[in-house]
Amino acid sequence: MPRSVNAVASRKRRKKILDHTKGYWSSDKNVYTVAKNIYEKGLTYAYRDRRTKKRNFRALWIERINAASREFNMSYSELMGKLKMKNIILNRKVLADLALNNPEAFEAVINEVKS
Repeated sequence: MPRSVNAVASRKRRKKILDHTKGYWSSDKNVYTVAKNIYEKGLTYAYRDRRTKKRNFRALWIERINAASREFNMSYSELMGKLKMKNIILNRKVLADLALNNPEAFEAVINEVKS
């Protein structure tokens, strides 16, 4: 009796990996064992960097707020401390957006904190 190997499922599984690696360089795209390793490594990077992205954006927002607040002779830490004391609840994302796209509103926040 011949051995049954289910080639259809095996080919589909391999083809799925090779489809994901389309556009990669050299044998990374067409040699299954290499493509599988590269693809899995890419998934690892994606998982790791979804978390890293949050850190990077927070750091960017802090830099922007600091740069904008220094134009009004106030450091970032002073600004955040005074915002907390005055119970003004604005997160860093919103403050950075105000500093970049709406300087008048950011100045109003600074003046409110200074008074």
